[in-house]
Amino acid sequence: MNQLAITFDDIQAAAARLRGIANRTPVHTSRTLDAMTGCQVFLKCENFQRGGAFKFRGAYNAISQLNAHERQRGVAAYSSGNHAQGVALAARLLDVPALICMPDDAPSVKLEATRGYGAEVLIYERRTVNREEFGAAAAAERGMTLIPPYNHPHIMAGQGTTALELLEHVPDLDTLLVPVGGGGLISGCALAAHSLRPSIRIFGVETEGADDTKLSLDRGTRICVPPPTTIADGMRTEMPGELTFPVVQRYVEDILIVSDDDVIAALRFLLLRMKLIVEPTGAVALAALLRGRLPTECQRVGVVLSGGNIAPSLLEQLWS
Repeated sequence: MNQLAITFDDIQAAAARLRGIANRTPVHTSRTLDAMTGCQVFLKCENFQRGGAFKFRGAYNAISQLNAHERQRGVAAYSSGNHAQGVALAARLLDVPALICMPDDAPSVKLEATRGYGAEVLIYERRTVNREEFGAAAAAERGMTLIPPYNHPHIMAGQGTTALELLEHVPDLDTLLVPVGGGGLISGCALAAHSLRPSIRIFGVETEGADDTKLSLDRGTRICVPPPTTIADGMRTEMPGELTFPVVQRYVEDILIVSDDDVIAALRFLLLRMKLIVEPTGAVALAALLRGRLPTECQRVGVVLSGGNIAPSLLEQLWS
């Protein structure tokens, strides 16, 4: 069996680094939600994480392990928003300069927050520029360390602390639902969950057109899809990560698919019934549960709400 990029020890070490730094986010429940879905649901609310999303976990875990010279030179990252904010905030806390490469269609709320944390922002044209190449070139030009959004062991281990906390809070889950972008969150969470509870069933969730991980899992190799246009901007990746995908292959049972309309319905439920502000990507896993995508035997279900950095214009539409 091929060795994976991370181990459970790496996730536990990340949890130790994050203790007292990252928020230990709450787990919310709802009797109404349980009645609607026919199971007991436990929402891991990463919308209450520092920076508004789980991405802070991986960013801090990665940057905190740089040596003194690397910290002095600074870090660079490419991101549509939440990784940008996570890196910017972690870099500020560790007194490290940060350069963030963001696409020209990044949500303005995420762009403003990234600058608010003190990072320099470099804008690129999403439709004509390869973000990995652009970010790597920007980092090389300034001698900075590149902190990728998902395809890095320290990032994966940091994100895995999300499931570690959830299962410490609710040890007897039989199922875990996680949104899937590049795979940093689901790979870390899947390894953590399986290590703590080997019998747990793990499902990822993607939106229509952003189903690169679903296609890859079905075909047994990484598949590249055209640039997705989904409302869930955190899922606009075109191919699973080289390091994250083998973990998904080993521990994730299936990838479930929902529509943008399903996501909007989940957002509206969270806002109006549970008073939780969640961004589209953050609500994707719940959307799958509300649409009945899970096998009926799944009865105690953990759902990761990955972030809450929603555009004010979309929030206004939901409210109205």
